[in-house]
Amino acid sequence: MNTLMQSIDWNALGTLFTYDPKQPLLFSSALFMFLFLAFTLVYGLLHKQQTLRLLFITLFSYYFYYKSSGTCFLLLLIVTATDWMLGAAIGKARQNADGKQKARWLVAASCVVDLGLLAYFKYTNFLASTFASLAGWHFQTLDIVLPVGISFYTFQSLSYTIDIYKGKVEPVKSFLDYAFFVSFFPLLVAGPIVKAHTFIPQIRRRVVISSTMFATGVAMIAVGLFKKAVISDYISLNFVDRIFDNPSLYSGIENLLGLYGYAVQIYCDFSGYSDMAIGIAILLGFHVPLNFNDPYTSTSVSDFWRRWHISLSTWLRDYVYIPLGGNRRGKVRTYVNSLITMLLCGLWHGAAFNFIIWGLLHGVAVAIHKFSRENIFHHDRHYVSRGWKRWGATIITFHFVTFCWMIFRMPDMDVCMVMLRKIFTDLHPELFFEIVSSYKEVFILILIGLASQWLPRQTSNRLVALLSRKSIIVHALILIVVIYIVIQVKGSDIQPFIYFQF
Repeated sequence: MNTLMQSIDWNALGTLFTYDPKQPLLFSSALFMFLFLAFTLVYGLLHKQQTLRLLFITLFSYYFYYKSSGTCFLLLLIVTATDWMLGAAIGKARQNADGKQKARWLVAASCVVDLGLLAYFKYTNFLASTFASLAGWHFQTLDIVLPVGISFYTFQSLSYTIDIYKGKVEPVKSFLDYAFFVSFFPLLVAGPIVKAHTFIPQIRRRVVISSTMFATGVAMIAVGLFKKAVISDYISLNFVDRIFDNPSLYSGIENLLGLYGYAVQIYCDFSGYSDMAIGIAILLGFHVPLNFNDPYTSTSVSDFWRRWHISLSTWLRDYVYIPLGGNRRGKVRTYVNSLITMLLCGLWHGAAFNFIIWGLLHGVAVAIHKFSRENIFHHDRHYVSRGWKRWGATIITFHFVTFCWMIFRMPDMDVCMVMLRKIFTDLHPELFFEIVSSYKEVFILILIGLASQWLPRQTSNRLVALLSRKSIIVHALILIVVIYIVIQVKGSDIQPFIYFQF
């Protein structure tokens, strides 16, 4: 017994229960893969014990969040407890004939709590420094750490109280069920943002995982892991970050290629996370809506936002754009509503002027598209261009979105101007083949990232159907091969997901 105790590496064991800000728990880390294997074993034993199963997942979710963001898990608990109690009060108020006004105040209280916490941690320094700058005062930045995922779980929890007020969902009687909904670990730190009325009804359903679901889950995890840990991380570390860190040191063609590279990097990073999150949820028996649908094949900016970060764009549509009036109050008001919604989308991503400009540019582009569609081309909203018109619209949309990614990536607009000057005044296209030859692995991965979006949906469906007929051993081998490729390609340092900062 003493020999066994002495052989245990207590320091290594201790790291499982302590938060290390330099080594957060990520889906692409070896630690998570090990923990998830142990998790699935226990989960399988509890699949018939509904309450114990929900309790186990909830506790693991809080552990996962603690390993990702330290003691900030207490904020998650505050948001959960507050909205659960307010949701019950809203539901009770709605049952009374004269309770509508009270319900409205209770929803407002939920907004104050959720958005107040979000505003404090995310926007305090930005707003205070902006005000101080306008007033000519000196402002010392406050030491406020942004909790990982706060923008995601506050929006998710807020959808619950709003949906109760709208009558789309009934208040959850069990605090455990609601805590499960808000903290569900696959979606906790970077979405997708699921709405209460679509996810809560699944919580108490009997877990049924068909062979197709299992194959889909394994395929999405493998594809997501490859996107993030191979494509995104490799092109970031070996090319994109070098360009963006100091664009003045590189030629215009290198800056331009770096910009294209970042467009692929952010897509593979965020869609890769979403794929893994959705895949893990499927393996646990839960259905989560698709978060990305080949966004770089979009024919307009409006189409782009129907394909990019779908859970956020639909949340903003349902809880911001439509309540503002949507397209029901005239053309001018429609354009204004689009601008406000996209401005809020920019602010959701971060407290900095570059995000505001990024959001406004997208808002202006959406308004221009709506105006031209209705007043110049006279197309209805369901019109789909064909042939060379579609290719032309796709190329224009892709380059507009890519240009905006430059502003999104760089907090300093002066550095953006340096990159633009390099592209337009110091291009040196004759260096193209030399650059591609020097970074051939990078550009192969960039091409794979772009080409994957043009893969016909029927092809992926056939692959899933083929995989569903294979045994669990084949599924495990696929994941092992992907993990082996990841280990061979990725650097020694874990690269956090880009959207963790939001």
